[in-house]
Amino acid sequence: MGENEDGILIVGARENNLKDVTLRLPKNKITVFTGVSGSGKSSIVFDTVAVEAQRQLNGTFSWFIRNQLPKYQRPHADMISNLTAPVVVDQKPVGGNARSTVGTMTDIYSSIRVLFSRHGTPYNPPSAYSFNDPQGMCPECDGLGQARRVDVERMLDRTKSLDEGAIQLPTHKVGSMDWQQYANSGHFDNAKRLKDYTDDEWHMLLHGSGGKVTVSTANSTAALNYEGVVARFARTNLKRDLSSLSERGRANVERFITLGDCTACEGARLNPKALATKIGPHTIADWSRMEVSDLIDVLATIDDPVATPIAEGISTALQRISSIGLGYLSLDRQTTSLSGGEAQRLKMVRHLSSSLVGMTFIFDEPSTGLHPRDVGRLNDLLRELRDKGNTVLVVEHDPDVIEIADHVVDVGPRAGVHGGEIVFAGSFTQLKEADTLTGAGLRRTGSVKDPVRRATGELLIERAGLHNLKNVSVSLPTGVLTAVTGVAGSGKSSLVAGAFMSAYPETIYVDQSAIKASSRSTPASHLDVMDPIRKLFAKASGAQAGLFSFNSAGACDECKGRGEIVTELAYMDPVRTHCDSCDGRRFKENVLAYRLRGKSIADVLELPAEEAVEFFTEREVHHKLTGLLDVGLDYLTLGQSLSTLSGGERQRLKLVGQLHRSGSVYVLDEPTTGLHMSDVDTIVALLNRLVDQGNTVIVIEHNLDIVRQADWVIDLGPDGGKHGGEIVFTGTPTELLKADASATGQYLRRYSTS
Repeated sequence: MGENEDGILIVGARENNLKDVTLRLPKNKITVFTGVSGSGKSSIVFDTVAVEAQRQLNGTFSWFIRNQLPKYQRPHADMISNLTAPVVVDQKPVGGNARSTVGTMTDIYSSIRVLFSRHGTPYNPPSAYSFNDPQGMCPECDGLGQARRVDVERMLDRTKSLDEGAIQLPTHKVGSMDWQQYANSGHFDNAKRLKDYTDDEWHMLLHGSGGKVTVSTANSTAALNYEGVVARFARTNLKRDLSSLSERGRANVERFITLGDCTACEGARLNPKALATKIGPHTIADWSRMEVSDLIDVLATIDDPVATPIAEGISTALQRISSIGLGYLSLDRQTTSLSGGEAQRLKMVRHLSSSLVGMTFIFDEPSTGLHPRDVGRLNDLLRELRDKGNTVLVVEHDPDVIEIADHVVDVGPRAGVHGGEIVFAGSFTQLKEADTLTGAGLRRTGSVKDPVRRATGELLIERAGLHNLKNVSVSLPTGVLTAVTGVAGSGKSSLVAGAFMSAYPETIYVDQSAIKASSRSTPASHLDVMDPIRKLFAKASGAQAGLFSFNSAGACDECKGRGEIVTELAYMDPVRTHCDSCDGRRFKENVLAYRLRGKSIADVLELPAEEAVEFFTEREVHHKLTGLLDVGLDYLTLGQSLSTLSGGERQRLKLVGQLHRSGSVYVLDEPTTGLHMSDVDTIVALLNRLVDQGNTVIVIEHNLDIVRQADWVIDLGPDGGKHGGEIVFTGTPTELLKADASATGQYLRRYSTS
């Protein structure tokens, strides 16, 4: 073993689908874990190594502190030894709320507040520049920088009269009591279109007050005070906590509310006293609005014995952000608006500033959202962490990241029950020769699509200026597969998810946001096949359908349908034990006695999709489950908890419910996220099938396998942030190969055989 003798040793790992895995990982090296989605990579890295390291680290703290920390269950393994303290850098949203910004999450804004308090004129204490502190926040918006206001254009259709239903609020239908408040007021000609109103009539409709209006129902009459439709809506809804409403009620209100910059601070979040302080010509809000790359230049101009050391510290932190390709971000950017890849790279930057060494850094597909051009910057950061004396474990599909590994572990051979084994461990060079799906993927090259489909029409975006878009006009062809490409921050999402979706709101948009679901949600419940399955069991057995739900009457009395017993022990970690009463199957014993074609309800929920499709011939179930195969999720079991799915798996699960349409427009945001090279073919086939069914498909994508198989490519750039926002290329993949101005074209030439 030599230098590996003191490596991390895992013996007999059985978490999730792992089949008694034994493995040694070298310390102070970069180890990359590869394998198809669902093969067991995350089960080794996150559910075994990371969980046990975190559990043991937490065990070193006092009971009081441990009680405040997350609780981790001991992983299923015979032994895990030689662990070091873990730093898990995953793709979970960085969280926070409207008050959390890039500046606050990286702690850079705190240093800037200190700099303004020492070097600004006139100066104040650092807290006076905090928009989260009453001393610094704008009193109008409480430091949020935004104010909710009524969207008048959505609320009122000016082409209609009151009699024709000009008021769009669901509660103001023609004839309703709310509608009568205006129609019976005597202020308006009810047959007159709103666009023909005088200024006085328009103001009275929106903001007027005074006088009584008689309204009536079939059974009663009432006299109400007149109040303009916008004034009344604002009074009852803008300051109200909408979370108390039903989902439908909240949606009905939010439709007519728009967020805009606070008129008092113009979005700066701070009060006039804080905004009065300047360093040179700039306020602290000006600094927050600047792109990171521009702010670095401003900091370089500071020359003062007290301020210069602070400025240099800020500049070093900003240069790290810029070096990983995020120089287009500004410090006032809300963390809730960051993509998973952007969030993960910002977390990396934060850890790089630490002087701790001898740690184990664990990354979850850090190349997500990165253009091939920017992967080199990511690799530099991974090497820097290793060279400081840390162990780096990376779950990754990108060949350019796999190539820098000191050691590669390939998990497989396939997914789910067909995976969970180590099929290769060695160097990148050896992996390229290995007889595994990853080895085959690394060896293959591809040619660009030729000939391509002809467009059946076009969808126009005209003069788009959202975020960094520079008055962009572009035509998206219909009836074909279009790939929208470009480096991170070039404006892809602004163009498609922003401008295009605003212009064509009926588009089916499948993004990477989390599925709204409970801890008990499963693929079967998400696809709405649990009800028909329960009815099939009820029909076959004569029992009540509710018995076949682990959330209802059929749940095991002992574990309440969870399959495990959770025992809280005061200041100790909760103890999770297998439920012996139901043997972890969630249902009462008498329920499991009922059979549908020889299988119990628990047997059915343990079926992977590929087997469930064969078992259920009934159309209402079979039809929906087939979609799981179409998107490459054939290994998922029907009863698997959605909380165990990766981001890419969740996105493809959302897509299942949108299949089998024709004549629709689909927008997919990086559908290859989390996909192994061998699985990309499944997505390409799916996209082609959607187009062949008569749909228009637009994908925001970096994956060159998708780009070369598109019919049309729109490339944005040339760079990110203010240096992007332009169309640098439109055309076929063959034409893209010859486009010198396109970074995507350069990398496609390197990858393509044609």
